[in-house]
Formats: sequence, structure tokens, C-alpha cells
Amino acid sequence: MAKNNENATKTISMVMAITLLGKVLGLYRDHLMAVHYGTTGMEAKAFYIASRIPRVFFDVVFASAIAACFIPVFSEYLTKKGKKEAFRFGGNFLSVMALLTAVLTVLGMVFAQPLVTLFADGYDAETAALAASLTRAMFPTVLFTGVAFSFVGILQSMDRFNIPALISTVSNLVIIGYFFFLDDRFGVYGLAAAYLVGWLLQAVIQVPTLRQLDFHYHPDFSFRSEGMRKAFSLMGPVMVSTWVQPINLTINTKFGSHLYDGAGVSAMEYSTNLYLVVAGVFILSITNVIFPKLSRLTAEHQEDQFRDTIRQTVHSSLFFVMPMAAGMMTLARPMVSFLYGGGAFDEFSVNITSQALVWVSLGMVGYGLQNILSRAYFAQQNGRTPLIAGGISILANIVGCMLLTEPLGVAGLAISSTISSTLYALLLLIPLQKQGGGVLNAGFGKDTMKMLLSTVGMAAVVLAVRYGLENLLPQGKLGELVLLGICALIGVAVYFLLATLTGLDEAKMVRDMAKRVWKRG
Repeated sequence: MAKNNENATKTISMVMAITLLGKVLGLYRDHLMAVHYGTTGMEAKAFYIASRIPRVFFDVVFASAIAACFIPVFSEYLTKKGKKEAFRFGGNFLSVMALLTAVLTVLGMVFAQPLVTLFADGYDAETAALAASLTRAMFPTVLFTGVAFSFVGILQSMDRFNIPALISTVSNLVIIGYFFFLDDRFGVYGLAAAYLVGWLLQAVIQVPTLRQLDFHYHPDFSFRSEGMRKAFSLMGPVMVSTWVQPINLTINTKFGSHLYDGAGVSAMEYSTNLYLVVAGVFILSITNVIFPKLSRLTAEHQEDQFRDTIRQTVHSSLFFVMPMAAGMMTLARPMVSFLYGGGAFDEFSVNITSQALVWVSLGMVGYGLQNILSRAYFAQQNGRTPLIAGGISILANIVGCMLLTEPLGVAGLAISSTISSTLYALLLLIPLQKQGGGVLNAGFGKDTMKMLLSTVGMAAVVLAVRYGLENLLPQGKLGELVLLGICALIGVAVYFLLATLTGLDEAKMVRDMAKRVWKRG
């Protein structure tokens, strides 16, 4: 058991490191976007909508099918029918997904103008026309993403996680290269083309690893094969249950297009991207590794180990996510100013984006829990519970936006998003807690209080250090970098000290790992 846990830790650590590289490059990509286009210009507002629409449609229609339907069925084939039949189903699934995403791509290009009106009805006619044109150019990313994510599903099911984690690094490098060498010449349309190339390469770089696994693609467009019938039977409720995040993003975009002459869209985009960089490195790395494991445990009817895996995953995730959320809230303004400030990203843009980041970060715990717990339901091939919970959380976001956007501006949008994600997590947790012996226990609740107290203590110290240093350090990027570095180091030290004093197991684990690394060095 200890050997398995060590291997799992190594795998997750490697995936986190690779994912972190991609996310850091994504932040730098967003920095270049901010400096070149800002938040208030017509091209900026048009591009954010044009890039958002294809992603939302892919997330709504196909991401759920690949993430939540393919891996459980593929894992069941591997367990019960062997590798050959699993690969045959994989080829069938890939063919069907490619066909469906191609159809969606054509429809999106044809109906680009109505889609822009639906997503951003607060834009003026010229900005909406540019957004529609860019949307047509970028909709093929849906097809490329469908193929790339199908490859990811196969590789993750075969316990190959490194290459799937690397794909965002490749696409971000393409876009960064465009900003450096071609943006002055080709402008925002060239940027759209760079996004297309980046997404195409996400699929291409996975092909060699698939060949190493002896996966050979044979076209099979059968919608009625046994595997596809099973996947489609899961797809309906699972699809709707995974609509929560993309639909909430769409709702926030729609309300944001009426704020600050449309700049609310850009502010939410930048703050959400920064928030997802931190959350994604830890939460998505963990869920991508444990989901195939949960699917196999379900197929093998190992219910006790299934619950233990969820409990340990949630416990460790909370240990890291809670202080990260508090750190982002306390350092939101210097982070936004350092990463995005300058050029077209003026003081007003820094203000509204940092406001959004403060409140959207409060929902990081809910975001983490909903990702982990939803994977537990999908591994059990149960989409009904996430469907109901997701519907309620979407309604909560709509009501929150209607009530809070006018009095609070972009902060109201972020608060609504936080309420929605937290509510979704709670509605997923309650039914799981009622199954068998329950996922959480009394010890878990006690440890959560320890984490909360350690987080509050850390946040208080970091906030005091930030305000104490702001007037002492020089203005500009260097001063902001030094401020963020000092606050981060002090925050980490204080949190781990408090976690150690309260007796949290993760603090001991990190300390032991640090000792082993020190001895090797």
C-alpha cells in the first residue's frame, strides 16, 4: 500500500510540475495579451468573446462526453475485455467525436453573429461584427479539441499522464511566439490563427505515445456499437451536469458585457484565468490522475477503497487549496498589477480585474471540491446527482448576477460565481456522505477546522506584511515582484508552521519530503 501511495504521489507531482509549466506560460500569454490589447479596446473585447464561444460549446457538448463517459467505459473494457477491444472502442469513439465536433464547427461558423448577440448583447455594432468574424475564424478549435481530448482520454486510461499534461504548454508557446514575432504584422486575426495552430498541435504531439501503446486508428463511425451505446446512455445526464462551469461563464460574460462599456468581460476573463492557473495546477492534476483509478475501483466493486481514495484526495486538496485561495485574495491587486499592468492595461483595468479576483478566489475551495466529487459520480456512471446539483447552482448564479451586478459591478459577478461553485460542491457532497460509511468522518471535520485556523492566521500575517512593505518598496514591476515574493515566502512559512503545530498529517508529509530532497542534495 505504501508503495502504491508513493507511486501515486510521484505521478501527481510530475503531472503538477508539467501542468504548472503550462499554466505559467498561460499567465505569460495573458500578460502579453493584456499589454497588447488591454481590456477596453474593441479588439480586446471582440477577441475574448470569440475565443470564449467555441470553448463554451465544446465544454457543454463534448468535454463531458470525453472526460466523464469515455474513461469509465474504456476502463471497463480494459478490465473485462482486454486491451484490443478497449482500443477498438477508442477508435470508434474518436471517429464519432471527430464527426460530431466537425458538424458543430460548421454550425458555429454559420451562426456566429447570433451567438455573439447571445453571449454579449451589450456590445456596440462594430465590436459585435468583429467578434462574429473572429468567432468564425476560431470555431475549428472545437474539432481540434475534440480529437486532442479523445487522445487524452485514451492515454489517461492507460496511466499515461505526462504527455496529456504537456499539451497546454505546446499551444501556449505557439501563441507567445506569435506575440513576439508576428502580432505587429497580422494583428488580432493572426492571433486567432495562432490559437488554431496551438490547438492542432495539442492533438499531434500525443500521436507518438499512442503509437508506443500500439494504438492504431481505424475509422469506425458506428453510433450503435456496444461501447458507444453505453457512452451515449451516460452522456445525457453527465453532459448537462458538466454544463455548470461553461454556462456560468456564459452568464457572467453576458452580464459583464453591460459593465464599463463591455470591459467587465475582459476583467472576468483575466481574473478567472489567473484563478484557474492556481486551482488547475493542483486540482485538475489530481483529478486527472484519480479519475481512471476511481473508474477501475468501480468496475472492480471495491467500494471501501473507492471511499478512502475520495476522502484522502479531498483532505489533501483542501490542505493546499485553502491557503492558496486566501493568498490570492490578500495579494490580488499586486498580482494583477505585476502580471497584467502596463501598456494598454491601465489603472482602471487593474482595479476592476483585482476586484474580480478577490471574490472569485473565495470560490476556489468549492471549485476544487466540485471537480473531485463530480469525478466520483462519473466514475460510478451516475450523472443524475451532478445534473440536479448543477442545475440548482446555475440558477443560484443567475439570481446572484441579477441582484448583485448593478450595486457591486464586477465584484457582484465574482461573488455570484463563488456562491454557485460552493453550492454545487455542497450538493454533491451530501449524497456521497449518505452512501455506505460516508466519505467524511469526525476526524476529517476536525482537520478542516485546523486548516481553516491555519489559513486565517496566515492571511492575517500576509496582509500585515503587504501593507507594511507597500510604502517601503520602490514603485513598478521590481517593487511588486519583491513584495509578492516576500509575502509568498512568509505566507508559506506561517501556514506550514501553524499546520505543524495543529498536527496536520500533510504538514508532516511535506516536511519529510523536504528532508529527503535535502539529503539527496
